[in-house]
Amino acid sequence: MSPTIDDDSLPFQRDDAVPSLPARGIYSHKGTFGLALLIGGSRGMSGAISLAGMSALRGGAGLVRLAVPDVCLDVVAAFEPSYMTLPLTSSRHGQIAWSDAQVAMLFDEAEKAQAVAIGPGLGRSDALTILVSRLYSSVSTPMVVDADALNALAVQGELSALQRPGGPRILTPHPGEFERLTGEKPDVGVSARQAAAVRLASQIPDGVVVLKGPGTCVATADTCFVNTTGNPGLATGGSGDVLTGLITALLAQGMTPFDAARLAVNRHGRAGDLAAQSLGQVSMIASDLIGFLPQAFREI
Repeated sequence: MSPTIDDDSLPFQRDDAVPSLPARGIYSHKGTFGLALLIGGSRGMSGAISLAGMSALRGGAGLVRLAVPDVCLDVVAAFEPSYMTLPLTSSRHGQIAWSDAQVAMLFDEAEKAQAVAIGPGLGRSDALTILVSRLYSSVSTPMVVDADALNALAVQGELSALQRPGGPRILTPHPGEFERLTGEKPDVGVSARQAAAVRLASQIPDGVVVLKGPGTCVATADTCFVNTTGNPGLATGGSGDVLTGLITALLAQGMTPFDAARLAVNRHGRAGDLAAQSLGQVSMIASDLIGFLPQAFREI
């Protein structure tokens, strides 16, 4: 059941205000729809970045490149032949290793892309905390920050780390990640969640916050969209990775961060509704959502 929205709460946008996809001209080519660079993956968590990459493809990005540790590159590449992979040197723990040359290469690749995402399957380490902080504060390309990248920012221990982005940023925390970032546990009430999302967004110049959960809130510093698509079947591992890839794809196509987040959350939830109608909520898995994205987009 969709959550009840309180009309006396903060300003928000309803589903009928969700923006349309950019038009596709007859002379378009793959470069027209942008390069999406997704950074993440580690030994044992190759599925997260793969799901995000497949979702970015279904979301319409012209080119999708996954930057992953070389230890899991073959596994990631085997998921889907339509995206490209970029091998990164691995640490002994199977995560992205730190080296000045590798960091410089990632900066270069990020600046060449139209949209970047970091976090799915990334893992945790001191080196990754520094890497995420550097990319967050220095890369000018619009960036989606999710999962372990959010946890890396939370390690900084203060909101000042969030207040110095290098470019437009979309943060996509679930309630636990939100609490680690801010020290604030968001209430379950829709109005309280709106207020919490807006408070965090107001700390990030040109920032957008996607506070996930029933009635996902998409907030800027002065407004909040409350989503009404979706169902409890979305509460499954990998669902957030699919959303990350979808937002990144829409960013790569030139949508503004707020519009990309609003549309992605809405269509992600609708794909979940379509999957539930076909498969039932209990048996839904994250990869099912990708299969229903085409139908969800065709509806609009």
